[in-house]
This record gives sequence, C-alpha cells and structure tokens, in this order.
Amino acid sequence: MSCSDDSSSSGWVGGKGGADSGSDADGAGHAGKDGSVEAGGNGGGSGPVDGSLDGKAEGGDSGGITAPAFDWVGIIGTGQSLSCGASGTPVVSTTQPFHNLKLDDSSPAPKYDGVGDKLSLVPLVAPLRPPDPNLPQTHYPNNIWGETPNEGMANQMSATSLALGGFELVSIHTNVGIGGQPMSVIKKDGTGNSYASSLYEAKAIQLLAQQAGKKLGYGAVILTHGESDFNNDTYDQEVYQLQKDYNADLKAITGQIANVPLILTQQSTFPFDSGSTAPSTLLAWKASVQHPGEVLCAGSKYQYDYSVDKVHLSAPQYRRLGEKYAEVYVRGVLSKQGWKPLQPNAAKLAGQLITVDFDVPDPPMAWEDTRPAPHQQAFTQWSKARGFEVLTQTELLTISSVSIAGNQVLIALAAPPPAGVDLYVGYAMVQDGQGASGGTPLGRGGQLRDSDSFEGYDGKTILCTVSPGSSTIKAVTPSDFAEISRTDVVSGDGLANLAVVASVSGDTIMLSEPYTKAAGTVALKFRHDHRNYAVQFLMNVTK
Repeated sequence: MSCSDDSSSSGWVGGKGGADSGSDADGAGHAGKDGSVEAGGNGGGSGPVDGSLDGKAEGGDSGGITAPAFDWVGIIGTGQSLSCGASGTPVVSTTQPFHNLKLDDSSPAPKYDGVGDKLSLVPLVAPLRPPDPNLPQTHYPNNIWGETPNEGMANQMSATSLALGGFELVSIHTNVGIGGQPMSVIKKDGTGNSYASSLYEAKAIQLLAQQAGKKLGYGAVILTHGESDFNNDTYDQEVYQLQKDYNADLKAITGQIANVPLILTQQSTFPFDSGSTAPSTLLAWKASVQHPGEVLCAGSKYQYDYSVDKVHLSAPQYRRLGEKYAEVYVRGVLSKQGWKPLQPNAAKLAGQLITVDFDVPDPPMAWEDTRPAPHQQAFTQWSKARGFEVLTQTELLTISSVSIAGNQVLIALAAPPPAGVDLYVGYAMVQDGQGASGGTPLGRGGQLRDSDSFEGYDGKTILCTVSPGSSTIKAVTPSDFAEISRTDVVSGDGLANLAVVASVSGDTIMLSEPYTKAAGTVALKFRHDHRNYAVQFLMNVTK
C-alpha cells in the first residue's frame, strides 16, 4: 500500500478492485438530451394534488424550521444501483401516509422529446415505477429495482415538518439512477439519460403544478453513488459540477430563488481487494467540506445492514437511508441549525499522541461496541484503534489505544513516528477482506458515533415474548418483524441499555444484550439507528 498526497493536503491509501457491474449503453429512455416536455392532456391528474403548506407557502420560521417558499418540494434521486433500490425487495413503503407524490406517465406512446397525453401526479409509494417487461432494466424509466431512499425521505420530511413546524411538507420525487454507472454517465451531457430524464420530469411536474395552481420548487438532489468511480481522483470536482448544473437548470424551470443543494452519502464497499481503499469515498466528503451549504454529506454507509451480496441494502435499510437524507435536509436547509456530519477538522501530533478534533452534530461522542471492531484479521497494527488508521507513505504505524475526550479522539502510537516524513490519520478507509464485505467485520468500518436522538417516522412498538437472561425475543404476531432489520435499535422496560438487533429470522430476533426482567410479554420499541457515525476520511497530521 502507498499513500499519495494531493494539493489540499489530503491523501488516501492506494488500492485496486472491481466496480459495480452494469451496462453503460444508453438503453431505452424517457427523455431527450434536452429534457424537454410539452403540455399533458389530463391536467392535474389523479392522486392528492392539494398538498399546500397550510398557509406557509411563502415561508417563515415555524417551530425552529422554515417552510419552503413553495407548495410542492421537488426532490431528485440519482446515482447508481443503491439509488434505485437494488436488492430492495419486498418493498416496505406500499402506502402513502401523507400527501407526497410522484409523476405517473402512462401515455401509450410517449415522446421523450415532448410528452405523451396522460401525465398525472399520484401518491408516492414503492416501487416508484413498476418494471416494464418491454424495456431493459437499466436506464430511466425502467431503472427502479425496489424500495429506494426517496420514499423514506419524503415521508420523514412530512413527519418532521408536522412535528417541528406544524405544517406538512409535501414533496414530489423523481429517481433517475442507473445501476453500475459512473459520473460520466449520469452527469449533465453524460452518455446515459439520467440528467435529461430528471429535467423532463421537472418540466412535466412544473406544468402539472401550474395547472393545479401550486408553486413548485426543488429542495435537493440526493446522490447515492461512487462505487463505479472508486478510483476517480477528480470525483469531488465532478460532484460539485453536478450540483452546480442541477442548481442552474432546476431554477430555470421553476423560477425559484432558493438554491438546490446536493445531499450525498459516502460509498463504503468498493473496491473489493484486501488493503484497498477508494478515492471516491474520501472525495465525496471532501466536496462537502469545500462547498458547505451546496454539497451536504449525510455521512457514510458502513454502519448499515447490507443485503446478502454485501453491496446493496435491504428495503428497510433504504428507508433508513432516506430518513437520514430527510434529517440532513431539514437541519441543513429548513432550519437555522445547519448541518455537518461527524467529521474531523484537525489532527495534531505531540510525541506519540495524535489528537483529532471533530465537528460533533449531537454530543457526546461514544464508541458503539455492538459494531464489529475493524482490523482483527488483517492490518492488525490497527486492531486496537476502533477504525482509526495511522500511516506514512511507506509504513503502517501501530496504534496502542484510542480514547475520547470531549470532541477529540486521542490516538496513542506504540512508538514515535519516523522523523521527517508525512504522517496521515485515517478512519474506516482500508478493507481487510477479499471480496464484497459491506457491513461485515472484514469491510471498511468503525465504532465512533455521536448521540443523535433523531427517530424515524416508521419506529414502531411491538408486543414481544421475552425470557429473563435471554437475548432471544419473539413477536407475538409473527408478521410484526417483517420490516425490522439487523442494526435497528430497541428500547423498553427490561432492557438496561439501548439494545441493537443482532439478527432477524422470521418471528425471532437476537438482541445485543439480554432481557433482564420476568418472562412474559412486553412492548418494545424498534427504530432505525440514526446516530451519526464518523465519516470515512484520511488527512495529514500536523507536527
């Protein structure tokens, strides 16, 4: 392994590996390169189109958050396979609990340089679009595989706005991701139809909004991407260019004044080789540091529960990701609070001790011991470091211990570092195992988190059968565990601490700690873990 420095004093451990597979052919598409659209024939169409913001459509601070200056908030999801729900079946968002919408284009012979005559807005449920057996399942409109982050994001935005502001934020969601495709395919003027299709939908939705007497404005673009660009050294620049292009083109369509930020998460799985790391993981975070307010990093995804392929998420976990996007949107756009992930801002060496200062969105920081400790089988110089990694250009340095002190992490080295060489500290950047390892002890990951108390809208209380001293619980009604995932957190009488779901098998769950009270039935609360886990990073240590 080696470490290469760049112009902004960041670097990364070198490595190679495969990328997410998928055709880069254009495939069948819904939009022309210019994304143009003409008037549809049935006006506002079917479904709820009355989702105003209860008199707050012109904005204003309410309950700590500011209502957007429009009735309907447009959200565009783009990226590759994780953006469009690969492995996300069976879907979980089969009903619409609020008034969120999506575009339905059921024209018998659509003209993608114009529009068919049967456009409407319908309730947002999963799948966002049903598969079309007459088209290859690659590009828009046949790009959806299952549950996507969009459904969870929409419903969480509505739930949070009602809870904090007393108004229901109504959003309309577009998803144009393409499995296995790099930025060169999904960007503006890329070789795929993602970007043009998103403008096609934006113009169609704007037309329907005008016909319904509503004001449309775009709130954000969510980017779930980076696997195919794992070794792209200019990924940060391309992410920012994507944000600038969407910001300009969407504002031109809607006439809105408000800027359109891009919200992203770091990819945590590619490449697959032992010892490998990924520039795209580092540079996705770097883009948010360089362009605050324009690019918002929601965090990493190593803490998520991955599907059997260890690359994609399950349907409940896609909803979890969407809920996190919604939290970042509310905090970073609608509130005065602003948003930074759990991220480092400086690293200094004194003797054998490296002190890393962190931005902590929700103090205090803590170690999450229910997560596997990294580097137990490979790169054991870091086996005691809970995900932290220290190295020079040519050497991995042994870490003897790590500890938390307020908003700092203290890293004790086993020996003084070599004199006169550049020193780097990283976190969750290096993979131990060979092959796809997302969410496993052999993958990239760490144990550092904050104490964010945010709870997703889909948290639920379930009646369970319990036994004293046992970590195994059963649902009284077996189907109640259908949407519960590994890594979900559990609370309730008889659990001394916040427990974590270690495994799910039908109506049986194994928890991270035993139930402590008498046998019987008890109501336990289940929810996704939305505490913020530290971003994956690599940075220079100053001496």
